[in-house]
Amino acid sequence: MTPYFFGDTAVLTGRSLRHVTRSPDTVITTVVTPVAMMLMFVYVFGGAIDTGTASYVNYMLPGILLITIASGISYTAYRLFVDMKSGIFERFQSMPIARSGVLWAHVFTSMVANLISLVIVVGVALLMGFRSGAGVPAWLAVIGILFLFTLALTWIAVIPGLSAASVEGAGVFAYPLIFLPCISSAFVPTRTMPGPVRAFAENQPVTSIVDTIRRLFAQQPVGGDIWTALAWCVGILVAAYVFANAAYRRKIA
Repeated sequence: MTPYFFGDTAVLTGRSLRHVTRSPDTVITTVVTPVAMMLMFVYVFGGAIDTGTASYVNYMLPGILLITIASGISYTAYRLFVDMKSGIFERFQSMPIARSGVLWAHVFTSMVANLISLVIVVGVALLMGFRSGAGVPAWLAVIGILFLFTLALTWIAVIPGLSAASVEGAGVFAYPLIFLPCISSAFVPTRTMPGPVRAFAENQPVTSIVDTIRRLFAQQPVGGDIWTALAWCVGILVAAYVFANAAYRRKIA
């Protein structure tokens, strides 16, 4: 890390954020899918799903928040791919700036854009009846988990952004991530699933993250799920960071 890393990253982040502010439709597009799913599940399927809770919107919101993040990171890969193809990376290499700052600028931009999307989705959920008596510590824990999850997925997005052969390829990787919560406890209890599906659902990262956030919102003990959720987030983050930087070194070598 060079002495100029923080200053260079701040300048490059400002540049990326200006692109987002000039194209607010990227944020709007990000929230369309999760909001549509929330409306459909609550008002169409919610009455037929027995979750053992009084409010289905309270039950499903944690999963919708993860889908929102997965939708948002596709734009991270897209913006990075466009920068790669435009030749801006080559121009940055000829300048005395921290090379890693280029990637971190896209990562920080993704964090800000996803924060805006999450706030919008929570606002819609409140209009639909979402309520939580969680205190400040519980909300801070939820924010911390969502921050780690967003950071981990954003570094995953960096990999196709650097290595995809087409703009479609840069964004399509996010589709499996968007639908992964559908095979988890996000919308229905895992006990209702057939054996093999239940085994997968109970042992993939989304379920522990969703269950932890749901219990924090409901002021219930989180048990060991919070440590499983944090372990998944940190493990994915470390692996994605290593592979993303390896891909970056190959590109700029």
